[in-house]
Amino acid sequence: MDNRMDERDAELLRSRSRAAFDAQAPTYDTGTGGEHARRLYPHVLAEVRRAVEGGPAPRLLDLGCGTGALAELVLGEIPRARLSCVDLSPRMAEAARARLGGRAEVLLCDAERLPFRDGSFDAAWCNDSFHHYPDPERAAFQAWRVLAPGGALVVGDAWQPAPARAIMNAWMPHSKEGDVRIYSEAEMRRILGTWFSDVSWRRVGSTACVVVARKGA
Repeated sequence: MDNRMDERDAELLRSRSRAAFDAQAPTYDTGTGGEHARRLYPHVLAEVRRAVEGGPAPRLLDLGCGTGALAELVLGEIPRARLSCVDLSPRMAEAARARLGGRAEVLLCDAERLPFRDGSFDAAWCNDSFHHYPDPERAAFQAWRVLAPGGALVVGDAWQPAPARAIMNAWMPHSKEGDVRIYSEAEMRRILGTWFSDVSWRRVGSTACVVVARKGA
């Protein structure tokens, strides 16, 4: 499956995502809009902690940080981490800056165009936003590029069994939130496995999955 699309279509999806998450920012931490993401927090947190276990001051990256709620949990578990966060939504980035203060760098940018040098991070995570990326292959490459050898990318995302997934993916082009695609296990393994040397996938409940992709040493 080729997930590439015309850049004009891609920018339309980005603008839909930006507008939707700007609108959700004030209530994302408590409302239904962020409920699916919040259910994934403990699972993603555990994988990030495991990925950098033993490192004295790991360099971490949050892709699609939202309000910074998950980043704050990570800092609570890994207090010596050096953290950078990115989000496409100005209001989400503003909320993350207010929450995290001087404990993290928060940038307004696209996960498909990361402004960091190669090998800048020991681990990165992307929670409930991978299915919004118009070019998932490019996003996967960018995450791989900015990770140091041996680094890990943790992805928490939406998942559905095949029949429901087919229905949702047929509806996706009409989504007002810039949703692109719900990926199967095989699709996620292919997208991430193009760059990462090891990819593990597990189902979380009935509507989510957690994927850990490791960069070769």
